[in-house]
Amino acid sequence: MSKKVLILSGSFRKHGNSDLLCDEFKRGAEEVGHSVEKIFINEKQIHYCRGCGVCNSTHQCVIKDDMAEILDKMVKADVIVMATPVYFYSMNGQMKTLIDRTVPRYGEISHKDFYFIVAAADNSHANMEKTLEGFRGFTEDCLEDAREKGVIYGTGAWQIGDIKGQPAMQEAYEAGRNI
Repeated sequence: MSKKVLILSGSFRKHGNSDLLCDEFKRGAEEVGHSVEKIFINEKQIHYCRGCGVCNSTHQCVIKDDMAEILDKMVKADVIVMATPVYFYSMNGQMKTLIDRTVPRYGEISHKDFYFIVAAADNSHANMEKTLEGFRGFTEDCLEDAREKGVIYGTGAWQIGDIKGQPAMQEAYEAGRNI
């Protein structure tokens, strides 16, 4: 059965290491017939959450930017891939801002499969765990029946393209194929 896959690429650098892993995931998923959309969130206007609380009762954000469109896509997706470079042991600010802005509709982002892609210069998976804790806090504590299906660790990737030829590229491709 074909699934709707939404890839949220948090990289600041198009064709950066985490973004290249997104492309491989996408390629694998499309090859087996899934419908895939990748959003390069750096190209979107996503402003910081103001913490005003209006969305708690209206389920709409008072900020008018691209986040409403992204939320619609998250609600409609069967599978969501969240990818980020690791900055100082955490997800980058763009991805965190996107997560913060899901509040108006996070109750609707339910029954989804999630994959996480993290890329860092470090060679240790252990040093990426804090980033994954942030993703898991969002999916496990805030969303109903979110299922973590896989993590792709892009290690040893500092400069653009360092991830090419690394095992993570094949892992991302296979994860996409095996949705």
